[in-house]
Amino acid sequence: MNPIVSVGDLTVVTVAFNSSHCIPALVNCLFDLPHVIVVDNASEDATSLAITALLPNATLLRNDRNLGFGAANNRALASVTTRYALLLNPDCLPTPEFLDGMLQAAENFSDAAIIAPHLIRRDGTPEVSYRWPATHWESKGPKAEGPCCVGFVCGAVMLLNMEVMKKIGFFDETFFLYYEDEDLCQRVFLQGMQIVLVPEVEITHLSRGSVKGPNPLKSEFIRGYHHAQSKLVFERKYFGAAHAWRLRWITLLLALLTLVPRLLLPQPRYLARLTGRIVGLCRPHPDAGRAGRPLAR
Repeated sequence: MNPIVSVGDLTVVTVAFNSSHCIPALVNCLFDLPHVIVVDNASEDATSLAITALLPNATLLRNDRNLGFGAANNRALASVTTRYALLLNPDCLPTPEFLDGMLQAAENFSDAAIIAPHLIRRDGTPEVSYRWPATHWESKGPKAEGPCCVGFVCGAVMLLNMEVMKKIGFFDETFFLYYEDEDLCQRVFLQGMQIVLVPEVEITHLSRGSVKGPNPLKSEFIRGYHHAQSKLVFERKYFGAAHAWRLRWITLLLALLTLVPRLLLPQPRYLARLTGRIVGLCRPHPDAGRAGRPLAR
């Protein structure tokens, strides 16, 4: 019989960047937990103040610059001493029921490397953010109805089995933003370890709601830029440089064609994101050829 998994076996890790508006929604579930780490990725708002005031039980790690999602998580994971780490985006709305469900899942699937819940959109509909790896076959079909092994789950919420993940490694810091979760799951999958989706455990995910900086158009540009850069890094890492090169120019052509109607009927957010994508496609990633440096502690 598996040992009972309790809140004492769990460290919640949250990476925040200009996320002060998200902190109040975390309080109900995280306030009394013994192990909570929040990494402030050099926010320009009152994120650190909100954490100190509303989550006094949390260990606050302040970065003097934005390290990116994966590197910031790695900094927190390096200090985790519990059996499990729950990676939780600040734009998620955790509840005590969600937490109980994740602890029960950890007990039920003690061999899994990663366990994930079902993400629910802000309108209450399920977000099918899991699949098999694109390197193997294309996933099709309706949402999962029961626990199952998959090849990818969204990094917004991940329960990591620390004993297993220390052997595999954590996030590859070549990915500043986007695709770091896909790379992590890909490595777990290729090692033959389990990624388990538990759809009966649900959590609301306010996708793209974690950042509210002083310049929203700049934030959209950055999203587009890093999505394009990280996509190419991932493709190069798993499919080779020639494949990534072809994808770069095909995607750039499509983006430039899309730019024309965006300019004729401008929507500032989408135009900023598209412009960022075009710049990201044109500018080579400085570390693209050295991808593959996950940190294991």
